Parts: sequence; structure tokens; C-alpha cells
Amino acid sequence: MPKPSLRPVQQPLPLAFVTDRPRALAAVRISHLTDVTTAPERQRNTVRMCAEQLGITVIAEAADLGVSALRMSPFERPSLSSWLRRPDEYDAIVWAHVDRAVRSVNDMRELVAWAKKHARTLVFGTPEDNCPLVVRPQANDAAIRRCMELAQVAEQEAHTLSARLTSSHAALRMIGRYGGGLVPFGYRKSPHPSGVGWCLTPDPDAVAIVREIVDDVRSGLSLIAVAGRLNDADVPVPRDRHALLQGRPMGGRRHGRDFDRFRWTSGTLSKVLRSPSLKGHRIHKGQTVRDASGTPVLIGPPLLTEEEFDSLQELLRARSNGSRPRSRTTALLTAVAYCSGCGGRMYFAARKGYSYGDYVCRATARAEKCLAPAAMRSDWLEAYTVARYRELTATGSPVSRQVLLDSGARVTVSKGHRGGNSTRLAGPDTSRLSFTLTEKSARSDS
Repeated sequence: MPKPSLRPVQQPLPLAFVTDRPRALAAVRISHLTDVTTAPERQRNTVRMCAEQLGITVIAEAADLGVSALRMSPFERPSLSSWLRRPDEYDAIVWAHVDRAVRSVNDMRELVAWAKKHARTLVFGTPEDNCPLVVRPQANDAAIRRCMELAQVAEQEAHTLSARLTSSHAALRMIGRYGGGLVPFGYRKSPHPSGVGWCLTPDPDAVAIVREIVDDVRSGLSLIAVAGRLNDADVPVPRDRHALLQGRPMGGRRHGRDFDRFRWTSGTLSKVLRSPSLKGHRIHKGQTVRDASGTPVLIGPPLLTEEEFDSLQELLRARSNGSRPRSRTTALLTAVAYCSGCGGRMYFAARKGYSYGDYVCRATARAEKCLAPAAMRSDWLEAYTVARYRELTATGSPVSRQVLLDSGARVTVSKGHRGGNSTRLAGPDTSRLSFTLTEKSARSDS
């Protein structure tokens, strides 16, 4: 596909807002942050020049440093996403270039739709022409089309670069060098002894934690109990530890929720304890990387000996005997039903010998404490949700989980009371339930 022309559709005019000096949010993003990079400051300079040309005032900045646009849409980035949820605080968002905003046509389409919905203006610097691309809420087709063309170019460039990096990282893995990405827990990035590039060396603080975890598991503590102790001691999870070593803040966005820091869970612990990286092995997609002779490629000194690692795996396997493999969920209300007590998702739990089960709060599985954990019979909650959806959308067509997710359906369940009379068996207590849709055309009740 030929590269689209970067010639502006028309010269930018001062934006027409209610105030004389419209408020602008500067958006800065870079995929890889290093100590010597000047990219963020260069982006800020470009944003300032765009603002001066358009007669707007930059009042705040959303900086996502070390965040990939190919992996995270604007609505998932730690800093920008919080601003996108507060559109009333500014009139326009300014980026230094389209590829600083998105690396995907779909992300651009979603961003333009958001701007139209909230009557906000998007501004993209175009250094090649020294003329910003301005997309107003009532933008014409030419401006929208140009946005999509530039987003497509950015997406193609990102995929090309990703392919090159994948090849480069494969070569680095084979010679035991660190090529980037999440560092295995227990290690940290260090200069390579040769003076060229990077390698991984044990992280003393994390090594001590690994040893404590292994000792706790051997003493008979469950993974949930160990996770609880780590959370009580404010020990960073592997992702947060990596962020701290990179000089970035902990936390981020997960399952549509923002976290100041992430919490240990039994699943997180299981991944750490089962990873051959504890033996110093280079890991790619969960498997040990081996050289041409079949010998494991090492990332550094092992944290556990072969004997220690093997005995730990035997212990973990013995504990998991009899557990069933996880299967893809077919429950109607997964990611639709939420607990009022903690705001977390509710999950389906089967009842042995019954045709129905229950939707229950699973805060404990996330190593969190819910002060009012909710639960409700699955057939009751599903019937209520489907009925409310059909009532608010005036439709009689079949209602699937995907239909509910696409419409932004959400049912929130409050904790019930113990005891009661026979009326409890007649159906759900709807006073404990609230149902909402995010569609503009739908009403909501609570």
C-alpha cells in the first residue's frame, strides 16, 4: 500500500471553544524508557508548538513512559486512561504525532468515537508539514480519513519493528543476553561482563523472598496463605518489582480496574515457583531455551539447585493431584456480574447434584478481603439479568454473554442476610440487585 500523503487537508484555524483560551491535555508516550532518551522532552516541545499554533493552553500532561501503543490502547494506559474518564477537565488532547497516540486503526477509530461522544478535539502534530492535524467533534470525512491512513501507517511500522525485534531477541536468547521484556522474578538487569549489552544477575532482595516462599510452601502453607502473608508485608509482585527496578510506578490497569499496586495470588505464586528460570534457565513462552546441542541457555546463576527445584515441583504436583484442568468459561454472567462488597467479578460455582449453581465473590482467590462477599443462585441471577436487558433494550432476541458484554451490561449483587422464611426459595431478592447498561439509548436502574 503506498504511503499516504502527509500534506494537510487545510491550514489549522484557532479552535472555537466557549473560552478564549481552550484547555489542552498534553499526551506523551514512549515504548521504552532509558536514562539517556530525549524523546519525551522532544514530544513536549512539539505539543507546545501545536498548542501555540492553535491558540490553546496546555493545563496538564498524561505521561505514559515505557508503555507500548501496540499492546495497550489509549483506554488502557495508566496515565491517559484516567484522563479519558474525566473529559470535562479539558477541551482538547494534543499528541506530538499520530504514532504517539495509537499504533492501530481500531484504536484510532475508538479514539475518534470517544471524541465525538464527549465533544472533545484531538490534535496530532505532523512534524513533516509543521501543520497539526485537528480532528474536531464535527470533523469532516477528509480529516477522519487522514487519521485512519496515518494510523494504518503507524500500525504497519509497529508490526515491522516488532518482527525485527523478535528476530533480534531470539538471537540474544541463544547467547544468553538480555534483550528486554519482563525480567524473571529473582533477577535484575545488569551490564554484560563483555561491556556490550545486558545480562541478568540475581536480585538480592527478590532472592531472599523466593527463599522465604519456598520455605513456607515446604512447611505446609497453602499458596493462598503464602500470598496473604506477602500482601500483608507489602512485598511487590514480579510485575511491580520489575517496574520499581526500571524507575517506573507500580500498578496499572487490569480487568478494567486501576490498581496502585498489584497483589499476590495463588496463581502468581504458582507461575513463579514452577518457572525453570529459578534454575537460571532462559525462558521463552514458558519453555527452556536450548542451544544446538540441547543444553539449556542460562540467564545467570541459579536461585535453586536442580535438586531443590525438582523436589519443589514434586510437592506442587502432589498438592494439585485431583484438580481438574481449567476450561473456557461458558457461564452467561462472567465479566457481567460483580460483587457490591469489593467491586470484583463474580464467578460461577457448580452445585453437585443440581442443575444450577451459584455466582460467588472470589476475592479470596485474588488474595483480597471483601467485607461483604455476595452470592446468588445462577438460574435466578441469569433470569433477572436477561429480563432487565430485554426490558431496557426492548428486544426479544436471544441474549448471549457476548451480547451482554458488547452492550456494557453489568449486574451488581449485594450480600444477603442469613435465615429468612420460605419466600427466599421463590426467587431472587431484587432489592440486592442493580442492573445498568452503558449504551446511550438505554435507561438504567439501581
